This record gives sequence, C-alpha cells and structure tokens, in this order.
Amino acid sequence: MTTQFGPSYVRAIAPYVAGKPISEVAREFGLDEARIVKLASNENPLGMPESAQRAIAQAASELGRYPDSNAFELKAALAARYDVPPEWITLGNGSNDILEMAAHACVERGQSIVYSQYSFAVYALATQGLGARHLVTPAVKYGHDLDAMLAAIADDTRLIFVANPNNPTGTFIDGAALEAFIAKVPRHVVVVLDEAYTEYLAADKRYDSIAWVRRYPNLLVSRTFSKAYGLAGLRIGFAIAQPELTDLLNRLRQPFNVSTLAQAAAIAALGDTAFLEKSAELNAAGYRTLTAAFERMGLEYVPSDGNFVLVRVAKDDKADDAAGERVNLELLKQGVIVRPVGGYGLPQWLRVTIGLPAENAAFLAALERALAAA
Repeated sequence: MTTQFGPSYVRAIAPYVAGKPISEVAREFGLDEARIVKLASNENPLGMPESAQRAIAQAASELGRYPDSNAFELKAALAARYDVPPEWITLGNGSNDILEMAAHACVERGQSIVYSQYSFAVYALATQGLGARHLVTPAVKYGHDLDAMLAAIADDTRLIFVANPNNPTGTFIDGAALEAFIAKVPRHVVVVLDEAYTEYLAADKRYDSIAWVRRYPNLLVSRTFSKAYGLAGLRIGFAIAQPELTDLLNRLRQPFNVSTLAQAAAIAALGDTAFLEKSAELNAAGYRTLTAAFERMGLEYVPSDGNFVLVRVAKDDKADDAAGERVNLELLKQGVIVRPVGGYGLPQWLRVTIGLPAENAAFLAALERALAAA
C-alpha cells in the first residue's frame, strides 16, 4: 500500500507555476538568450536602480554574518516614509511571504477567507494550504465586487484579500469606495489590502491607505519592492498594520527572512524617487503603445492600472478556450515570453508586462504573426 503523506487539502494544491525564465525558453526552442523578450512576470524593465546596486556592493562584505533579523535601518526608513512607528512594520521574503503569514496568523483550519474571482493566485493557495474554506465572489468587469464580498462574509470568516490594482486583470477600486468597504467589514475580520502595484497609479487615483491603517485595527496593507522598485530577484516586501496584527505576523515570521543585500538595496531604492518616477513614466507610455496597438488589431483588453495588460487573443469564436495557449506557444517560438492565464479561469487571454519600447515593439510584431499562425 502506498503511503500518502500530509493532509488531503495540501495534496490537492496545484503548485504555483511562475512565468518561464529566459534560459528555459532558450533551451526549449533553440533560441539565443540575448534575443528573447520576457514580458511575463511584471518585473520592472529598467531592472535594479543603480542606487540599489551600489548599496549591494557596499553590503557584500557583511555576508559572512546573518542579516539584522529586525531590519532596524530598513524599518526606520519605512517608518519615516509612511509616518508610522517601526513596530507597525513587518518584513517579508517578497509580499507573497506577507500574504501567507497573514493567512496563517489569522485563520484556523475550517474557517473561511473571502477573495474575488480573477484575483492573485496566492490567495487561493494560502487558503487551501490552511485547510480553510474559499469564499470566492464573482468578478464584475474582471474586478472586485465589494458589495458581493461584504455579503459573502460568514460567521467563520476571518480574513479578506483585496488587491488594488488587481493582478492579473489590472482593475482598480476607487479609494473612497475601498475605504467605505473597509469600514463595513466586521472588526474581527482582517482585511489584507495587497498594493503590489500602487506605485504605478496615476496621481488622480492615489489614496492614503496608511491613514486607514491608523483608523482600522483590522487592516493590513501589503506592498513590495519587486515591481516599481526593481528588486524582484531580492525578494522583499513589507506590511503596515497596527501592533496587534504585526505581533501575530512576527510570531510566525522566519528568523532572517530578509537578506542583508535585500535590506540594503531596499533602503537605497526607497530613497530613489527619480528612479521611481522614471519607472512610472515609462510604464504609462508603454501602456499607451500597447493598448493603441490592441485597438488597431481589434483585440479586447482590460483597462489596467498596473504594469501589465490583460488582452483577449481568441478570435470570434467565444468557445475557443485553447486560444491563449496556442497564441502563447507561437509567441514562445519567436522568443517572446508572456503569461497565459488559463489557471485564473481566463483561457482566452494573455497577460503582458509593459516593457521597454523595443520590447513592446518586438512583442507586438510577434503577436501579429502569432495571431495569424494560431
């Protein structure tokens, strides 16, 4: 008889599948790595800021010792930036780590978590990994239906995930509507507000979620250095919440979960406003380029406030649920990596990260050929 280890709810998890790395595509299709364009993982096409690279070089001499587990200097920099006490900050090995910690800290097996259809895959993974119940509300125009999420709250609900902007759809919730939602959530239910892409928001869409943290003790705001700050490979994110929540997270947080290099780079990147502004400007210009091309090609897309666009590549046949994979394969053959989103229930769509102008142009040319071939 074969022994099955672990609980059934863990064995039922479909492991997270990341975007294909450049080296894998080069091997699989016999391509030159230097000619491959990767627009799959919502990374900053500018890469790591020079300020962070210099900080890493200076910190390298300390790698024989463990990192500062409490990250005193980074927490001080974040506390000064957001005008909160350092005790309100929790650091994670990427914001994924924050999301997982929040779920484990607040939810017991059998209790429920609310999140929206077409939202970040980690919400479902975190829920299933706990043996918790999924309360998934139908999306409206590919985004969150806040009224439905409020109505879905059950007696055993202990946590709600909300992404703004949302990944993979790029949809945005107006700040006033979002705060009104948070105010209506029962105080024993934690709201995790995932703002991984907030730095890409236009000025007229920005809101102060940190001010909400001061008013709502059940709110946790999660952010990352992986996107606009260009530190994806260093894996560093952070949460801001009142001490009752941060105390729970820090009881679960692994010691030394953020490396010496990541801490040094994050401090430098946090102060590099010129790089952040350049990243946002590049992203806005690239968004205009991609969406104008999609309109010219007659392709449906979801208006996005992130650094990516969700585009429907199926032809007129609404039942063609193999379209995303077919077009994706044709793009891979041409050395262009994007993100199929069939796992999100969107098999006719692809998510495309906004890249450098030359990368956007290469993708659009390849897409026209892929659509014709598929």
